[in-house]
Amino acid sequence: MPLTEHLRELRNRLAVSVGAILAVTIVGLFFAKDIMDFLSDPLPICPEDSNTLNGERCAMLTQDGLTSPFATYFKVSLLVGVIVSSPIWLHQAWAFIAPGLHKNEKKYSRAVVVVGVPLFLTGAYFAYWLLPRAIPVLLGFSADEAQNLVSMDNMLDISVRLALAFGLSFELPLVLVLLNLGGIVSGKRMISWWRWMVVGIAIFAAAITPTDMMSMVALQVPVTGLYFIACGIAMLNDRRKRRRDPDAELDDDEASELDLTPSTIEPTERVSAGRGDDAGYTPRNGYDDAT
Repeated sequence: MPLTEHLRELRNRLAVSVGAILAVTIVGLFFAKDIMDFLSDPLPICPEDSNTLNGERCAMLTQDGLTSPFATYFKVSLLVGVIVSSPIWLHQAWAFIAPGLHKNEKKYSRAVVVVGVPLFLTGAYFAYWLLPRAIPVLLGFSADEAQNLVSMDNMLDISVRLALAFGLSFELPLVLVLLNLGGIVSGKRMISWWRWMVVGIAIFAAAITPTDMMSMVALQVPVTGLYFIACGIAMLNDRRKRRRDPDAELDDDEASELDLTPSTIEPTERVSAGRGDDAGYTPRNGYDDAT
């Protein structure tokens, strides 16, 4: 296609994607309150005239200002629109990119979608499972006489940030396997990083999760396990490559091993200049060796 045709196709696919997001957002407006209740459910709500619930600290859910309820309502609906319509706009993005990919690149791209989406959803589920266990720990740092006020915007923000952080963390093994399939890093090199990776995952888990140890372990253990699974897949892939091509792992400036075993040389064949110089010479197909 010429450039103008590519731009026209991009415009059309963006229009379809935006239209799908807006359509689902409008439908999400009818369910926004139910979704807000679902997102705020991990927050322990205080009874009247009390700072504790079942012996633990609790909080009051608030929405500040006149425009805050509507803004949160629309924000939740838009979030639903982006998530629910993701199959449509992801398909539009794939349809725009796919014609420029080779056959093996298309295969890897499909594998990324098939494996990456369940990994991301698993991480998001871990985040939602963690919230009702982490929030009481965070509220436990409050002063004895303080009344905790948590806005709906704050609950929405922490829920989305944790879901994204956990979901993207669970994509780590997929990224490592893709690097191995692309020949950028070997499985042996990946497993040699295990000490640094374990420490790095622990630091990352401590940075993005609440301050309690349980939240950190809840993220560190599965991500570390997925890292070692990715190393195992990469090492199996390297073994498969070595069977197909023993020199596949050599650098461009590295020489392969040469087979220097001497080979058997067969006896030379007698060559005659013509009929007259050798009485026992028999012409082949009526011609001598010269002709």
